[in-house]
Amino acid sequence: MSRLILALDQGTTSSRALLFDHEGRVVATEQHEFPQSFPQSGWVEHDPEDIWESQLRAARGVLERAQVTAADLAAVGVTNQRETAIVWERESGRPIHPAIVWQSRQTAELCQGLRDRGLEDDIRARTGLVIDSYFSGPKVRFILDVVEGAQARAEAGELCFGTVDSWLLYKLTAGRVHATEYSNASRTLLFNIHEKSWDDVLLGYLDLPRAMLPEVRDSSGDFGVTAEHWLGGEVPIAGMAGDQQSALFGQGCFETGMVKNTYGTGCFLLMNTGHQPATSDSGLLTTIAWGIDGEVEYALEGSVFVAGAAIQWLRDGLGLIDHASESEAAAVRVSEMDGVYLVPAFTGLGAPYWDEEARGVMVGLNRGTTRDHVIRAGLESIAYSSRDVVDCMVSDADLALETLRVDGGACENDFLMQFQADMLGCAVERPAVLEVTALGAAALAGLAVGFWNDRSHLERARGARTRFEPRLGETERDRRLAGWRQAVARSRGAAPGG
Repeated sequence: MSRLILALDQGTTSSRALLFDHEGRVVATEQHEFPQSFPQSGWVEHDPEDIWESQLRAARGVLERAQVTAADLAAVGVTNQRETAIVWERESGRPIHPAIVWQSRQTAELCQGLRDRGLEDDIRARTGLVIDSYFSGPKVRFILDVVEGAQARAEAGELCFGTVDSWLLYKLTAGRVHATEYSNASRTLLFNIHEKSWDDVLLGYLDLPRAMLPEVRDSSGDFGVTAEHWLGGEVPIAGMAGDQQSALFGQGCFETGMVKNTYGTGCFLLMNTGHQPATSDSGLLTTIAWGIDGEVEYALEGSVFVAGAAIQWLRDGLGLIDHASESEAAAVRVSEMDGVYLVPAFTGLGAPYWDEEARGVMVGLNRGTTRDHVIRAGLESIAYSSRDVVDCMVSDADLALETLRVDGGACENDFLMQFQADMLGCAVERPAVLEVTALGAAALAGLAVGFWNDRSHLERARGARTRFEPRLGETERDRRLAGWRQAVARSRGAAPGG
């Protein structure tokens, strides 16, 4: 009997592979970083072949590390950085342009053109999304515009578009399967989340040919098998989901109103809203959480574009720390912030502001400001930004948040988790096993092939939770939040001409 599930976790800066056993325990992991490209201010690109090669190397490496073969695998599950757009040749599999990453703002002018045409309300009604460079559809339009002859080739069916899940699936199956699933499709600005299908009206707005789009399947189900030469045998690919929806599944947020926050390069908060899409009046997105057995569940989502990336900037851009783990010790050395705030709007602001023109600012500096103040301000910005999104969720859903479930690398920082509880005024729960994004992908795949019979294994797999209770009084919390919002207002006027 196959005894393991292989989860491929393709992220913004690295590709990871993890093996899970029947108890949901992590047996082995392998991770490989790949290059980032910043061709112009605000632009972020990846070489799609770097994404694929690093992910394949991780998959082969984790099998070697655990000393197992393809015969030991029941299935493969895939989770991925979302909204990143790739266009490739259907026959050869060669990309025609670098992948345009979710963070990239290079389609800002194109998005403004859609707004100027008065399309925002209709697009939001169909997709649950706002018009923003964040999403994939405008990126595809950009690629077809800048690559000579690409529009005609796309119309002739010679080109494929896909988000990273589709790209990996195409490569894993040696070009046999061009498909995606509901959660990734719902992040493109091309998918009608009510009809649960690609929308010809939306495609018309961007003049994108339907022929280049992937087939949309359930998040847990049949996606074909891996080509034998990649892993040494054919393995069913049985689960796929965008990383944030995968984390929601891995966190066990199956009931309406449950919320998780993943602290990664960005911060992503999702609330399960059940089988009906919830409309936000607060700048949040309505998205599909997953589709299983033909049943789709929805979520409200708020995205903070820069979270862990702020700590990377403190490390790589300013040289204030050598390792991200040093940030906690620096933060606790500071007894009082004296009004120092960092708003790391390096690529604009996400929910609830959706301001592409916002820029990073630091306010409140004085002669007593030290390196440790700057580092702590970077950590605090993550918690403040998350509080902004939670406020919107509470308002839209008309409920009080009792507990926030957390995951992602930065949630290992006890200072940040305590400060997050203080700023929310509610408990924060961190699972013993933080690999919930990969666990979600593994679970979607394992459930599809009968490796697991139900979702109850997830709670056991996550282990005991560490709980952070708020310690700060309401008056002090409100004072600090007021200072943060003043700093955000300044960041929104920081762009040239702003």
